[in-house]
Amino acid sequence: MAKRFTVNDFIESKKNGRKISMLTAYDYSMAKLLDESGVDSLLVGDSLGMVVLGYEDTLQVTMEDMIHHCRAVSRGVKGAMVIGDMPFMSYHVSIEETVRNAGRLIKEGLAQSVKLEGGSEIADKISAVIGAQIPVVGHLGLTPQSVNMFGGFKVQGKSEDAAKKIIEDALLLEEIGVFAIVLECVPAELAKIISEKLTIPTIGIGAGAYCDGQVLVTQDMLGMYSDFVPKFAKQYAQVGLSIKEAVVSYGEETRSGAFPEKKHTFKIDASILEKLY
Repeated sequence: MAKRFTVNDFIESKKNGRKISMLTAYDYSMAKLLDESGVDSLLVGDSLGMVVLGYEDTLQVTMEDMIHHCRAVSRGVKGAMVIGDMPFMSYHVSIEETVRNAGRLIKEGLAQSVKLEGGSEIADKISAVIGAQIPVVGHLGLTPQSVNMFGGFKVQGKSEDAAKKIIEDALLLEEIGVFAIVLECVPAELAKIISEKLTIPTIGIGAGAYCDGQVLVTQDMLGMYSDFVPKFAKQYAQVGLSIKEAVVSYGEETRSGAFPEKKHTFKIDASILEKLY
């Protein structure tokens, strides 16, 4: 059985200068493939709202959605750490509700840790979750659940005040006890400063090469989601095109009768067959 990647492995990777790999996963079969390929951690992201459920943003994703997908992913994983995203309004109302929802992702979703978006404004809630012995990943920069406040999906931390705020929030989150921080859509040099200031790893998405690890949405990385392709998402394959080509071939062979062939069918004893006519 594969050794599970843990909180300690995140910290040790930072100390040893080993870059951490993270990808998103939303279902059993994809999670199994990614895990068997040696990825360190799998984020069951609320991005499932867009790439799986077809929403325009992540705001409509519910706790029930996240638990359902976390369980599916967790069943396919033996080695990678599974991180469950806490969706919009699951940690905004009260500390008690935040801890309860984080606990559900661990207990019902079978995740090993949770991720929350935001800095000082939710510090008390993050602290309470960690106090409940639930490991937390922070998320700063472009936090998609705040898309309406940002006025769209825009690079964050470009002004002096905004950059200082992200640095201050990163240091605060480390002090509170998060074991890693996702930095999304911030200038690479800002991510470098933050990564050098922290003893916990930074995981970049659109934050340059200075981070201690990288995360991508798997559907972006494999060319499976064409609605929007972020600038920072390198496409390592065109799986979407391969799927379309395969489906076209299937349709053509079905209509022509080329599929199924004899090797795809089952037989019945001739003596029995005679009695059926």
